[in-house]
Amino acid sequence: MVRIGYTMMTEQAGPRELVGHLVRAEEAGFDFSVTSDHYFPWLRAQGHSPYAWSVLGAAAQATTRIPLMTYVTCPTVRYHPAIVAQKAATMQLLSEGRFRLGLGSGENLNEHVVGGGWPSVDVRHEMLEEAVEIIRALFEGGHVTHHGTHFDVDSARLWDLPDVPPEIGIAVSGEQSCGLAGHLADLVIATEPKSGLLEAFDRHGGAGKPRVGQLPVSYDPDRDTAVKRAHAQFRWFGSGWKVNSELPHPDSFESATQFVTPDDVAASIPCGDDPDAFVEAVRPYAEAGFTEIALVQIGGDAQPAYLDWSEKTLLPALREAFA
Repeated sequence: MVRIGYTMMTEQAGPRELVGHLVRAEEAGFDFSVTSDHYFPWLRAQGHSPYAWSVLGAAAQATTRIPLMTYVTCPTVRYHPAIVAQKAATMQLLSEGRFRLGLGSGENLNEHVVGGGWPSVDVRHEMLEEAVEIIRALFEGGHVTHHGTHFDVDSARLWDLPDVPPEIGIAVSGEQSCGLAGHLADLVIATEPKSGLLEAFDRHGGAGKPRVGQLPVSYDPDRDTAVKRAHAQFRWFGSGWKVNSELPHPDSFESATQFVTPDDVAASIPCGDDPDAFVEAVRPYAEAGFTEIALVQIGGDAQPAYLDWSEKTLLPALREAFA
């Protein structure tokens, strides 16, 4: 059975709205939730970017059942890994064990703000590996001192630790990141339905572990409106990780996607209100071997109608197709 998730996309709604949407998603019956962790939106049209960890803390108090997860946090540039460990442990306590820590090597879009430059991809992966080692050491309790290639930790300790630490997921896009995830992560995260990523994850030690994918969708009773919204706010999605991780500003994404047409977007993102189209968009993820798929409804203002439709129409259709 494939579990279907809801995405609190911090780039497209304010903090109170995000929490309200998640409360409704829990009521609608979504199996889990994920939350982006950005400093900037991808495009100006999205218009938001509140602090994800404050939103998560509020969401933990406002909900009772639905699991929470960062999708994903970069624990290397904007945040020090010791601080990420503290935030994650606190979230696990606040949510009473419903939190998973999704990590990745990050995007220049969000990490450049602290003025430390943007390392090469090889260095970013080295930093991620070292960061995960620090986070896991802190989850074990006791004082941690670490003097590594990229990070120093001086007698750190987490004073409020959950009995069961959060599981750690790592986002992958190629062989190198799959190698990291296979031996460091409890689950794998990807935004493309590529079976090769999961096969590489398995080769490096990930066999049998959960695998979480993500898919943008654009619900609206008027398909043209859905396509227009998807083009305005999500045309960056098809650029691929190698591009998306390097561009430094929403205006950069505006320039990089200026020739992407509404038809291009509609060809890769299900738009409208035909549940069969959404089912067929999810199918490649299920067939590739993903065990969980988080849907991203495009547009903050479109969430209430989408959530009502999901409860009545979409979730039943998906569960029938992927039971």
